[in-house]
Amino acid sequence: MRPAGTTALLDHLVIAARTLDEGVQWCEATLGVTPGPGGVHSLMGTHNRLLNVASLAFPLAYLEIIAIDPERRPARTGKLHRWFDLDDPMLQLALARGGPQLVHLVARVSNAAAAVHALAHMATHIDRGHLIEASRDTAAGRLDWRITVRDDGQRLFYGALPTLIQWGPVHPIDTMPASGLQLLGLAASHPRVDSLRSALEAIGFDAMTLKQGPPNLTATLTTPRGVVTLESKGH
Repeated sequence: MRPAGTTALLDHLVIAARTLDEGVQWCEATLGVTPGPGGVHSLMGTHNRLLNVASLAFPLAYLEIIAIDPERRPARTGKLHRWFDLDDPMLQLALARGGPQLVHLVARVSNAAAAVHALAHMATHIDRGHLIEASRDTAAGRLDWRITVRDDGQRLFYGALPTLIQWGPVHPIDTMPASGLQLLGLAASHPRVDSLRSALEAIGFDAMTLKQGPPNLTATLTTPRGVVTLESKGH
């Protein structure tokens, strides 16, 4: 059951890349812009580049291009996996063969613990993962957030069920310049679309059009190259 007042808004899209350099090249070729600076995530052994894609429909939205950092081992120990399925051999194979691609989305909530509780207490009991504390330093100051990460790193529903994030006082887009990109719409298809719909309703996320079908997550953006639709194609 959805806790009273629980609302989840799109925070950012996740583009996975085999290497960050490949992600930058993909962005320039596909979207017609060079991504802005990002940072490193010592906890996960990853690094990223960011782009503002905010629009009237999706205020504060941005796009993250993320890859495993070959020079950094995750600070998480044991058999804990990186976020967004980045340790999944099948996903890495897809990135090697097809290049960077849309794989996931992250939803912003004001009370991440309540949203995790709502998913865990559905009839189907969805384990969205542990809430972990993360941070990174930027030129504009320190970013602090709480984010859901499963021990196995899985995204769930082929990436269509958002990871949940709760930001501290500073949001990345506060200092992110306009990029010439705007997010127009989100859609997802899934063979268990009713289960996906119930999970999204539990966290109050209504920003995505849903339909029955093969797994796919799509995001449509205006870009200097015209309207571009990104797809996950079930990866």
